[in-house]
Amino acid sequence: MLKQQVVPENVGLSTERLQRIRPVMQACVDQQQCAGVLTLIARRGQIVHLDCVGMMEIEANKAMQPNAIFRIYSMSKPITSVAALMLYEEGRFRLHDPVSKFLPPFKNTKVLVKATESGRLMLEDQEREMTMFDLLTHTSGLSYGFDPLCPIDKLYRKMYKELNILDHEDRLIHPYGVSLTDIMPELAKIPLRYQPGTRWHYGLSTDLLGYVVQVIADMPFDEFLQQRIFTPLNMQDTGFYVPAEKVDRFAAMYGPAEQGGLRPIDAPATSPYLQTQSFRSGGGGLVATAHDYLQFAQMLFNQGEFNGVRLLSRKTVEFMTMNHLSENVLQPEFEAKYPGYGFGLGVRMVSNVAQAGHVGSEGMFNWGGAAGTDFWVDPKEELIAIIMPQQLWDPSLKISLDFRVLTYQAIID
Repeated sequence: MLKQQVVPENVGLSTERLQRIRPVMQACVDQQQCAGVLTLIARRGQIVHLDCVGMMEIEANKAMQPNAIFRIYSMSKPITSVAALMLYEEGRFRLHDPVSKFLPPFKNTKVLVKATESGRLMLEDQEREMTMFDLLTHTSGLSYGFDPLCPIDKLYRKMYKELNILDHEDRLIHPYGVSLTDIMPELAKIPLRYQPGTRWHYGLSTDLLGYVVQVIADMPFDEFLQQRIFTPLNMQDTGFYVPAEKVDRFAAMYGPAEQGGLRPIDAPATSPYLQTQSFRSGGGGLVATAHDYLQFAQMLFNQGEFNGVRLLSRKTVEFMTMNHLSENVLQPEFEAKYPGYGFGLGVRMVSNVAQAGHVGSEGMFNWGGAAGTDFWVDPKEELIAIIMPQQLWDPSLKISLDFRVLTYQAIID
């Protein structure tokens, strides 16, 4: 177990400088950019900062608390990637195995060439089949369906509506309603946006990866995560739904209101997360506490081991957290969003601090979620940081970058 909060100076951080974090987080709340936020920093295996600002639920006048449960959305992806790599270590698949080895319908998935002015799609065969590596690196050609101008994404939206899995004003995949088994055959019918391996594009790759884990392990995906990751790491509050006895710790989710300020999007008492989900999204379906996610991040920092339990080997974690993609594959989408970064197997990592445009270290790896949550691990500085707001799809929310600066400026050794 990670030790509870210690004197920051014992691990090379300044107490005085860490106190700069709270006013910046409070300003975010005061300016109604978010309802509340939790920040956590650990160094050398010890928690040095844990603070809560603002409200967990404004309507109930409930303050943010250290054991709050958050929707972590795409911070689910590194967990699913670790699950897959555990099977990889067991020899259950090779990285360049075609996905169709486990899910035959994807063998015949077509690829978009272009759309004609009349709207007809010109398609071609896959030059090489989509692989497990492609799923881990978002180079599969799969999409999310969020681009209203892309004809392929329109097909995703059509599939979502037909399966009734849209939520939150048709902007996110609903966490329940249909199963992975229902979705994946339909997904295989939609053409890929790009030839596999040729371009990084954010999409349902990790959801498909989670389904492959389920098929290979011959075990429901949620059970695999529980048995192989959550229980060994003592992640007691992480899962695909919030049990009734924990709903009082479940944070409300907000979004920006048209006239400024905040508007509620998902209230704890009526949230779909209170129901057991049949669609267990490895790409974005988990809820967790900051402390649970710290256990997971510490395992990665420890190169695969935590509290005497080894999930991955040191070499596999090194392999996971190194860049695997060329500039040609990263351009233009990834490099436009994340200059100075490369992409590994489920996480991005800093390859050039200056180009990244913020303080940090080469080799620092991270990923975030749609509600503004973020984590990063800096092996060089022996540092882990986690920030947990619940502000959905708000590009103006910059507190994660502010928190990064505030974290690094506190280092004094």
